[in-house]
Amino acid sequence: MESFVSENSTAFSARQKEYLLGFFAGAMQRGVRPFVGHTDSGLLTDDPGSGFANRAEPVEETFHGTPVSDLSREELWKYEQNPLDIWEKLLVHAKEDRAPGAEDVFRFKFHGLFYVAPAQDSFMLRMRIPGGKMTSHQMRGLADIAGSWGAGRADITTRANLQIREFRPKDIVRVLTGVQSLGLTSRGSGADNIRNITASPLAGIDSREWIDTTPFAVALDHYILNSRDLYGLPRKFNVAFDGGGAISVVADTNDIGFVAARIGAGRGVPSGVYFRVLLCGITGHKQFASDSGLLLHPEQVVAVAAAMIRVFADHGDRTDRRKARLKYLVDKWGVEKFIAETEKRLAFPLMRVPVEDLEHHAVARAGHIGVYPQSQDGLHYIGVSVPVGRLPINQMRALADMAEEFGSGELRLTVWQNLIIPNVPSERVTLAIERLRSVGLECTAGAVLRGTVACTGSRGCRYAATDTKAHAVELAQRLDARFKIDQPVNLHVTGCPHSCAQHYVGDIGLLGTKVNGEEGYQVVLGGGSGRDQGLARELIPSVAYRDLSPVLEGLFAAFEERRHPDESFLAFSRRHSVSELQSFVKNKEPVSR
Repeated sequence: MESFVSENSTAFSARQKEYLLGFFAGAMQRGVRPFVGHTDSGLLTDDPGSGFANRAEPVEETFHGTPVSDLSREELWKYEQNPLDIWEKLLVHAKEDRAPGAEDVFRFKFHGLFYVAPAQDSFMLRMRIPGGKMTSHQMRGLADIAGSWGAGRADITTRANLQIREFRPKDIVRVLTGVQSLGLTSRGSGADNIRNITASPLAGIDSREWIDTTPFAVALDHYILNSRDLYGLPRKFNVAFDGGGAISVVADTNDIGFVAARIGAGRGVPSGVYFRVLLCGITGHKQFASDSGLLLHPEQVVAVAAAMIRVFADHGDRTDRRKARLKYLVDKWGVEKFIAETEKRLAFPLMRVPVEDLEHHAVARAGHIGVYPQSQDGLHYIGVSVPVGRLPINQMRALADMAEEFGSGELRLTVWQNLIIPNVPSERVTLAIERLRSVGLECTAGAVLRGTVACTGSRGCRYAATDTKAHAVELAQRLDARFKIDQPVNLHVTGCPHSCAQHYVGDIGLLGTKVNGEEGYQVVLGGGSGRDQGLARELIPSVAYRDLSPVLEGLFAAFEERRHPDESFLAFSRRHSVSELQSFVKNKEPVSR
């Protein structure tokens, strides 16, 4: 037989090709099938007995488009068990009076439950109160819950909602169901969720506002509550609605801020009230939300918010918690790509109009404290001073009674940690103020105290380095007692770099730190939001708390001595260089560095 392949052959001859075709045709007729696979070592083989038909790597399971092996710790916990599906686990922990492990400390936050050890061996519950509006019945009911199982008080937060503190694991179900029986919820108020939706606190009663923002806050809140896919975002998410009225809701510190704008004739669009869209506020990372160029009809706002949140949920970073906020997605993509992805989820186009076409209202910086006329004839609102937001239950019940007796049974919380009693007839204002004072509440405050906000601090938060609430009140009262200032001064005191009290936007910002083992603060000056927008500059890197009061008193003494007529403390601090401001306090008391 002829050899088929010669020693030096590089190609098949015509006879060889004919033979091979016949061989394979015969093999097919006899039921033989060619095989190609891989051995254990990865070599190709024609032997079905020692090969595997498919040795390709299996496709790794993903979670929100991210390979499971790349997920951050918190994302892995969500992948392993959806935090919304742990009701039975809550029941077990309550029955056994047991604190949760690390994974469930995180998951419990999806229900508004915060285990705050080691600061306190107890829970805190945070409510959702869209737009900050609540009823006297709800305030009274929360007082009962705080009195029965908590610390006997509630705290107003910088997102215009309430927290109840210091209740045991055994009471978590009682507290949750008690809150729900009042028509309130805490679901999604913590961890990787859309936090309480804020809105102008004078919505619907402010003669200066361009639009009532309450319907937008309520509509978005209900949409979130009924949309399971809007829980479990890459990180927390803040949304605010500003109707253009007298009191700021600091919309430019939110991930998305919707700010009412009035467009006059001849601007290329029909005249009327619209909303601008601000994106990526995260002041703890030294960034305000900036105008996206979008102009929305009011009826479009909630749909756009939902679409933007879903874009973030689908594309936000789930591997690195430090880069998991909206800012970092937009930094990576650019604003135009983010808007384009948003439009893919909408049934209507988005309109772009230059920001220069906006009209602005001036904000009344003290408008959240005091008595002011409403847009409704014969009615006033009373802004009640609640230093750093702490409300004992006796005052909660008294406020509920006063809202019913003097108003319409409504109470409004603000991002400035105080509250408002609306709809008080003019002839009853004096009696209402007397009733407030009888329970230790005021509708007046010193220029510093009425602008003071503080985070929870070391008494209730494991991250905080200092007792922020106690220090904030003490400092504000001391400054107000010594200096008679005619314009509000915003003092923001936060206990850690998370900056829940947004120290970078205060006239004076204090960031808690340790100084030689004792409580102290970094001091920054000259921050503001809205029309006063600007990040505060560092005055002192660190100073022990015991040395801080003389430093601030030196600043205020210089302000009294050197200010221009009618100049605010904010304008004064911005007019001077950091070195000049430092010189005002240089010789007062030792400053720790």
